[in-house]
Amino acid sequence: MGSSQSTIAIEKRISELGPWFHNIVLQGVPTAPDHFLGDYPAMKWRNFQHAIPADLSGMSVLDVGCNGGFYSIEMKRRGARRVLGIDHDVQYLDQARFAAEVTGLDIEFRCLSVYEVAKLGERFDLVLFMGVFYHLRHPLLALDLLRRHAASDWFIFQSMLRGSRTVPKIEENYAFWETALFDQPGFPKMHFIENEYSQDPTNWWIPNRACAEAVLRSAGFRIESMPEDEVFVCRADPGAYLHELPELD
Repeated sequence: MGSSQSTIAIEKRISELGPWFHNIVLQGVPTAPDHFLGDYPAMKWRNFQHAIPADLSGMSVLDVGCNGGFYSIEMKRRGARRVLGIDHDVQYLDQARFAAEVTGLDIEFRCLSVYEVAKLGERFDLVLFMGVFYHLRHPLLALDLLRRHAASDWFIFQSMLRGSRTVPKIEENYAFWETALFDQPGFPKMHFIENEYSQDPTNWWIPNRACAEAVLRSAGFRIESMPEDEVFVCRADPGAYLHELPELD
């Protein structure tokens, strides 16, 4: 059962908690109606929701970088036994808690960085890692930590992609003097943003498609499908080699 708050009270609280990045409709009131991407992230979710299990009964879900809680809410609506959303931004967490309250869903939110997932001390049946990768200074470390400490099976990954969308066949090894391949548009590449991109100083590393696929495999995930232009549905590969992690304080 949802909240009994009035429309006026909901509108007031949405305004107090703004600005919102997730547009979530709370009892008919949108949180970010003027989002520059449109009805985001619902417009993206509609393109890949069919690739996520429709019934999550009995499953645990971790939403990494949960923002305002859109995906956490959708996972709970699919019957997940437990949904935990983590983010390092307390404003986003306040938004997510309010959205869960209004929708009447039992979702837990914690202030935690992706680099701290080992502190949770548990693994999850489904991990969402949506729109976080390119905001990280150390994105491969984040993937390694999630694979080792959090993801037991499903892993849903979304990243901004720039550059070529082609995925060429890459050999396991190349001779030292073979350099032309690095100039091929489809060779796995990450673009480093030294200052800002899209007026956002937290956009650090933006991969092309081949790179996104390569880093997922390297971290120990098997790509099942790419149902949307930026979304990869993966499973944890039990036979994958997991790279040694550095000692973290």
